[in-house]
Amino acid sequence: MSRILITGGAGFIGSHLCDRLLSEGNEVICLDNFFTGRRKNIEHNLSNNNFEFVRHDVTTPYLAEVDEIYNLACPASPVHYQYNPIKTVKTSVMGAINMLGLAKRVKAKILQASTSEVYGDPSIHPQPEEYWGNVNTIGIRSCYDEGKRCAETLFMDYHRQNNVRIKIIRIFNTYGPRMDPYDGRVVSNFIVQALKGQDITIFGNGLQTRSFQYVDDLLEGMTRMMKTDDSIIGPINIGNPNEFTMLELATKVIDLTGSKSKLIYQPLPSDDPKQRQPNINRAYDLLDKWTPNVQLNEGLIKTIKYFDEEIRFEK
Repeated sequence: MSRILITGGAGFIGSHLCDRLLSEGNEVICLDNFFTGRRKNIEHNLSNNNFEFVRHDVTTPYLAEVDEIYNLACPASPVHYQYNPIKTVKTSVMGAINMLGLAKRVKAKILQASTSEVYGDPSIHPQPEEYWGNVNTIGIRSCYDEGKRCAETLFMDYHRQNNVRIKIIRIFNTYGPRMDPYDGRVVSNFIVQALKGQDITIFGNGLQTRSFQYVDDLLEGMTRMMKTDDSIIGPINIGNPNEFTMLELATKVIDLTGSKSKLIYQPLPSDDPKQRQPNINRAYDLLDKWTPNVQLNEGLIKTIKYFDEEIRFEK
């Protein structure tokens, strides 16, 4: 049994990670300020003696005796991280400093949940970890992109200067149950619009691409990364390399929901990447042949079922 701290533990990914680590017999401390996390995501664990919830903002220090830290705290959808961009930068940068300080103090292993957004609007496709990215430092997405890039810098410097045991993963578009239906991400947008019979909004011409990873595959890659020996620090891409246009995704959602929604087109938001696809060779080589198992249709069916129940509950 390990004692594990998860920042952002009441969020979409964090709550699933809590479930997984508890199921493996660990003690879990879930840290969240509920800016984007939701109590309902973790309510089923509150009666578990191995689970502890702490309402806390990672921009202020937190002290605990733990063996491992998963640093997930940060709003991850454009709607949320652009709502308060200064707070977003603080969460990424000060949160990293505070959690790295804790890891240094208690000699814990710490994993940073970085993002494919560090690659910006990439000029290399698919994106390998060696690529330094093409990021606008002063755009409306910069609070998230640059905050995560700075967090990676801090992780590497704490490792080099203070011998902190670090792991860095770069998460590509992830979806599944417990996503906020109104977080503004493309999967949740399309599913909610289709279930409500509304027009599905396509930004730009719909030919921009993304690679969609089901949450269970991410958890497998994330936990395998944490279990690697200290020589493996990353960064390592964790994502599904199957690439789809926005038009293809919209068509799949309409088919799977049986919706009569029509497609409407709006201008492409500023700095929206045209392509996004991970090169996962490093993950396959270093994480015991990790590769995604859940393909898009299967994952969408599970996610649609969840959103359908959420929307019915609203009524």
